[in-house]
Amino acid sequence: MASEDADQIAARIAQKLRDAGGSAILYPPTATTLGALRRDRVVVVVSLTLLAALAWSYLLWLSVDMGMGGMDMTGFRMIPAGTRLMMPVHTPWRAMEFAFVFAMWTVMMVGMMTPSAMPMILTHARLGRYAEPQGTPLVATVWFVAGYFLVWVAFALLATLVQWALERTALLDSAMTGTSNVLGGLVFVAAGSYQWTRLKDVCLTQCQMPFAFLMRHGGFRRDVLGCLRLGLLHGAYCLGCCWALMVLLFVGGVMNLLWIVLLSLLILGEGHFLGPPDRSPCRHSPHRGRCMVVVNGNVLTAWIAATGPPQLLDPLDPVGAGEIETTDDKARRIAANVAKELLRGSPQLSEA
Repeated sequence: MASEDADQIAARIAQKLRDAGGSAILYPPTATTLGALRRDRVVVVVSLTLLAALAWSYLLWLSVDMGMGGMDMTGFRMIPAGTRLMMPVHTPWRAMEFAFVFAMWTVMMVGMMTPSAMPMILTHARLGRYAEPQGTPLVATVWFVAGYFLVWVAFALLATLVQWALERTALLDSAMTGTSNVLGGLVFVAAGSYQWTRLKDVCLTQCQMPFAFLMRHGGFRRDVLGCLRLGLLHGAYCLGCCWALMVLLFVGGVMNLLWIVLLSLLILGEGHFLGPPDRSPCRHSPHRGRCMVVVNGNVLTAWIAATGPPQLLDPLDPVGAGEIETTDDKARRIAANVAKELLRGSPQLSEA
């Protein structure tokens, strides 16, 4: 059912109405409507692609800025402003820093969730064109998108508060990466376990079937409040589906670009490349990929608890051929460099 388009679903619904003794007639779209549908689709796809590209460009800019070319940042924390702003670690957050972190989270949510929301937005625009062949239904779609992203703006605000709390309790370092192996392991266990809850299934099903979702909640709305309400509802379902995966950003690094890309691909694949949730055992399930994600997540949790957080590769960090340094690794590197300089400057030490 997830792979059916709106026309196929409409035909199936009409047939069920006829079988139940009702009457249903499907009117084929006119050439004018088809042209408008194609134009609307191009406008929506181009607009959303541009929005996602701008968001990812901003994240890339912040990631490069916060890399600081391998500089020793001991005792300081970076502010995601794109201007290499720094503050002493023990200095309380100011309003400016809170605003920059909130903006970072907001743009990150837009960049990560826009590709996943595109099928729903396209379906909404298509239904609007069928409802108003000569009108301007894309205005209603804009309000629908605004309602959807309002939910993620609210989540960004909550994530900013969580980041502040974790930094104040030294559970997040200056690179915005978790410092507690135990907390990281618990987060992985919670995220993996949530994948199998009934709430996850309900939310994921709503995201996987755009046409059914819109029809179940009143179809296309023309009024602003109705569009906002429908967008908020879709955003709430989407948040219920993805919030646990978003929390993993605090483990792998809030501004670790590779980690963000991997989670974005997982969210996109889960919502649009897997069918509706299946409750059968793993070996019989057609969605072995989802099962493997959870199993691997729990295995990774045990490994993290024993050896520490995973050292993901960051192509933007020139230190160590792209490897993110931990505090211990940085200390060893500095000590090794000092030892080399001492040996070069002292012939007696060199001979020894």
